[in-house]
Amino acid sequence: MGGLKRLSQMINVALPKGRLGEKVYKMFEAAGYPCPSIDDNNRKLIFENEEAGIRYFWVKPSDVAIYVERGAADLGVAGKDILMEYTPDVYELLDLNIGKCRMAVAAKKNYRDNTEKTLRVATKFKNIAREYYGKQCRDIDIIKLNGSIELAPILNLSDVIVDIVETGTTLKENNLETIETIVPISARLIANKASFKFKSKQIENLCNKVKPQCPKPE
Repeated sequence: MGGLKRLSQMINVALPKGRLGEKVYKMFEAAGYPCPSIDDNNRKLIFENEEAGIRYFWVKPSDVAIYVERGAADLGVAGKDILMEYTPDVYELLDLNIGKCRMAVAAKKNYRDNTEKTLRVATKFKNIAREYYGKQCRDIDIIKLNGSIELAPILNLSDVIVDIVETGTTLKENNLETIETIVPISARLIANKASFKFKSKQIENLCNKVKPQCPKPE
């Protein structure tokens, strides 16, 4: 029973696979939530440190919010783009100030919008695009793509694209440019609503320790 009780009190954290997740883990480690086995060269997906009361698991970045919303994870780290696009029913606790980029509208250089025509928008973020242009009462035709979004205006599949822009290098190399920024994007610490209620002390304590590890806003 004691072992089960300890396990039920552990905080389960869904980390996004890749460089962002590795950065997040280092922040958690510095905050006092280490799990040395996570650095081992293996294919394990779940790592825990019972003494620290923490369990981590690697998840595809776009799936983190699902694990948290459904209660498989108490906490997770997801980009603001994912939270805006899929609007999961979770609490957003902290802006970690890492994984920074922006959601933007881009088009061919010297593009001029003809507001009398329906705007063709290529994107994988159709809900963000729909909301953004809906506020402008702009008539749009959304073309859902899953990759190589920059190709769409080059091949005249779309007039503009709505996509994540980090450095802008890919746009420049393909003779495209940002024409509007929709919203800044960064990694956010999110919580399952039930977990936040029943593990409030552990979660609040973790947040208080992780917050000082976050880079200061520029």
